[in-house]
Amino acid sequence: MIILPSARRVRGGLSRRGFLKRGAQAAAYVALARALAACGGGGDGNGAGDGARLAKVGALGEPLDIGIRIPRGFSARVIARAGETIEGTALRWHSDPDGGATFATDDGGWIYVSNREFLPGGVDAIRFDAGGAIVDAYNVLPGALTRINCSGGATPWKTWMSGEEYDLGIVWECDPWGVASPTPLRALGTFAHEAVAVDPRTNIVYETEDKPDGRFYRFVPDTPNVGGKPDLARGTLQVMRVLADPATVAADGLLPATKVEWLDVPDPNPVLGGVLIGKPTREQVPESTAFDGGEGIWHHEGLIYFTTKGDRKIWAHDTAAGTLACVYDDSLYAAPVLDSVDNILVTPGGDLVVVEDKSEANQQAVAITPDGAIFPLIELSGQQGSEVTGPAFSPDGRHFYFSSQRGPGADAATGSAGVTYCVSGPWFGR
Repeated sequence: MIILPSARRVRGGLSRRGFLKRGAQAAAYVALARALAACGGGGDGNGAGDGARLAKVGALGEPLDIGIRIPRGFSARVIARAGETIEGTALRWHSDPDGGATFATDDGGWIYVSNREFLPGGVDAIRFDAGGAIVDAYNVLPGALTRINCSGGATPWKTWMSGEEYDLGIVWECDPWGVASPTPLRALGTFAHEAVAVDPRTNIVYETEDKPDGRFYRFVPDTPNVGGKPDLARGTLQVMRVLADPATVAADGLLPATKVEWLDVPDPNPVLGGVLIGKPTREQVPESTAFDGGEGIWHHEGLIYFTTKGDRKIWAHDTAAGTLACVYDDSLYAAPVLDSVDNILVTPGGDLVVVEDKSEANQQAVAITPDGAIFPLIELSGQQGSEVTGPAFSPDGRHFYFSSQRGPGADAATGSAGVTYCVSGPWFGR
């Protein structure tokens, strides 16, 4: 989702980037390292093998002619451009690429899926062989069925959930292999969906909502079928309430682990004939906690990480302890490396990778490691008004996929542009 310049928080005429002095910045790094270390390690299948940690890749090189900066010693290529047919296939790539993920295939290759955040929407997929060469490309969710497909999430049973980001939006479940027909998941609620994550230990589905007063949801299926595919047609939609004063939750800083409770949403689908006929979902439980623009979400070792763009924070929900903590807030840094938050992923070793959506041209994908290091992985160059979207590593950890949603020269215009990249190298030290 685009962040306009006016969306950045300002105090007394000063941006948050210059709010604190350097002494506070050093303290913030220490606090971040402690918070992430307390959140645990390990891995759950984001490529590169169990427990793999990102290498500290070093400084980025000079801009390449394809409009990005990458670590020295790495290579980059464009794999798809909006409106152009992908080489060797019959698929014309969509504009406005957003959320994405990879899925391992039986032949040692993988599939990369990508949402289209426009009207019509939809989801396309590119299939790669074990060496990373493109072997096929096809559509898995027709744009005629859906619109404004922002982000989503991969499931443990190897499907892709694609969220529609508008007030009457729902989640669609898609087959990355393009065999099964896409399925609308209305029981997961009607609201401005951003992203989805599934806890494989329970098959509970967690959801973010991209609104300034959005909520953080979970769907508890009546038949969870842990270890297999749950029945997502029947269950209970709930919304989080943090058991603390709302001003404390919203305040700058790293909120310590605080107890939460989950409250049932009375009417998850207040819609009839394509018209909102009741209270919007986020307003039905007024005592629930509001989050300022929910964005990316990811499950890792019993934790659900999610980002909120309005206050540029990263949160961690401990599903077993029933707590919520804020583990990153850019107000704590005099000159933050990461000063915008959007899509997120977590590596098997617990590194957070967050991509940016802001008005400046230097959009980045940024790593935050459990020891508190923060450094860019890639950067868009000369792409004013775009954003980095769809971050995903190949299963072998060698290739990092992402898009510039509007591409070079688009200057925030939507509907016709976008470039999807692959940057290859020893991301995990091999």
